[in-house]
Amino acid sequence: MLKHAGRLTRRRRRITLAGQYLVLQLLIVLAVLVGVIAISLAQSAQAFERVEGRRALSAAETLAAMPAVRSLLPRAEPRLGSALPAVAESVRTVSGSTFAILARPDRTIITSPDPSQLGELLPLGESSVLSGRSWTGEVNMDGTTSLVAHVPVLDDGGQTVGIAAVGREYPSMWERLGQAGPNLLTYLGVSLALGTAGSLLLARRVKRQTLGLEPEEIAGLVEHREAMLHGVKEGVIALDPQQRITLTNDSARQLLGLPLDCVGRTLDELDLMPQLREVLTRDQADADRLVLVGERVVVFNRMPMRSRGRVIGSVTTLRDRTELSSLEKELGATRTTTDTLRAQTHEFANQLHTISGLIQLGEYDEVINFVDGVSLSRTRLYDDVTSRIQDPAVAALLIAKASLAAERNVALELAEGSGLERADDELSRDLTTVVGNLVDNALDAVTGIPAASVRILLEDTADEVLVMVKDSGPGVAVQSLEDIFTQGFTTKTSQNDGGRGFGLALTRLVCLRRNGEVSVHNDGGAVFTARLGKRSPQS
Repeated sequence: MLKHAGRLTRRRRRITLAGQYLVLQLLIVLAVLVGVIAISLAQSAQAFERVEGRRALSAAETLAAMPAVRSLLPRAEPRLGSALPAVAESVRTVSGSTFAILARPDRTIITSPDPSQLGELLPLGESSVLSGRSWTGEVNMDGTTSLVAHVPVLDDGGQTVGIAAVGREYPSMWERLGQAGPNLLTYLGVSLALGTAGSLLLARRVKRQTLGLEPEEIAGLVEHREAMLHGVKEGVIALDPQQRITLTNDSARQLLGLPLDCVGRTLDELDLMPQLREVLTRDQADADRLVLVGERVVVFNRMPMRSRGRVIGSVTTLRDRTELSSLEKELGATRTTTDTLRAQTHEFANQLHTISGLIQLGEYDEVINFVDGVSLSRTRLYDDVTSRIQDPAVAALLIAKASLAAERNVALELAEGSGLERADDELSRDLTTVVGNLVDNALDAVTGIPAASVRILLEDTADEVLVMVKDSGPGVAVQSLEDIFTQGFTTKTSQNDGGRGFGLALTRLVCLRRNGEVSVHNDGGAVFTARLGKRSPQS
């Protein structure tokens, strides 16, 4: 309880998104204001040098041009005479300068507002006044930096008889801030108002786009989504309207064979099979759709995603149904065996009823002839199969299919020239799969047709085994000839047939695994031709 209360307290103390934007905006405003202040101070310094420099130079030129100064300065001594100090003070007062100084060419100060400077040397800094030219610039006098204008005092013959220096101390930073204060306060108020309003509007817009969630809540949702997405056993893959993958988990990548960097790529870039493209991009009528992906049977369930009344993409869930399909296949095989036994039971029952009736009629010779005929017919079928087909599994399969065909009134024949040597266990299993699926498909096609027949041809060569099954049915529709082997993912799933619809697709898969092929064409019915290489797929 205490830990939970502590987490709640920390959550309450966190600054909201609007508060974070406001603080950030205020910091930006303060940074901008500091920059404005620095620029204002620099501009005020430049303005001071420009305006006061001109004023000081004008005052120094006026002082240097006065007749009294030109005549008295060559013979003047410090602290002697009052005419020159009076003239210099009047110029300083009129110009508003800090000081006005007269000095001899050897820089000895004759007049100055500061009596302690009398008789001292006039600091010139970088001034060029001794060469007879006026100059304006910074000079450090008694530890104070001042803006000073130096003008040479010339006699009637054009000789330099002294120096006139007029200057003004630089204002301090606080004085310049005081001058710029009203404007800076105005800038600060306007900036704060605009920054606060902009922060609130921006936070409101972001809140609306994030459905009112704070950044910490969004991060938590993302973490939970990733954990849930990669924690489920079923595969999940989401697409946007441009068929670009926006989300997928590890199970989906494994089932579909997608690369790790598939997110953000389109289906065209990933070069998926046409069946997968169709099931991932098209609406499906049924909830589940079975697709054969490699050697796996995968159930796809696609649902469109909608937001605010418009479709923003789709999400498809995938479940591996291979094990369940294997069980259904075994159940189907068991049903087939049961049907075969039932057909044989029905056939034997009819024969026994016939024998019983002949005995009751006293036709004992006919009983013997009938038993010999039945025995001869069945022995001929068994001998025909076992003499040509040396593989026990395939031979047993053909005998069982013959009984099932007899119950359906279909003539099952083994074509002339058929023959099969004993195969290894793996090839035998593949042959029973191919032969069983093709024969079942042919029997389904001709059931109910009068005088129907199914002919099987098995040829064994050094490198491959040829299986050809021909029926007398209506054949395969022309538009389905190209797609019939890719329809293992048919949407017409059945609850009673153990996954019916995968027979031809599995047949094609087995043939491809054994470096063979399967094809179909019409010739008085459907003719399926399958070739299986004898070499093991692992070799």
